[in-house]
Amino acid sequence: MFSNIGIPGLILILVLALIIFGPSKLPEIGKAFGTSLKEFKNATKDMTDESK
Repeated sequence: MFSNIGIPGLILILVLALIIFGPSKLPEIGKAFGTSLKEFKNATKDMTDESK
């Protein structure tokens, strides 16, 4: 899914996020995204471990 974005697209997304949310909110959003991704990975790992 993200493999087709490329560097220019990623830079555009980051600039838009900076404009929309502002520099003070970006660390909070990044931390929340990282936590959610970690929980998702743990849940999928648990599901694959249970199926074995």
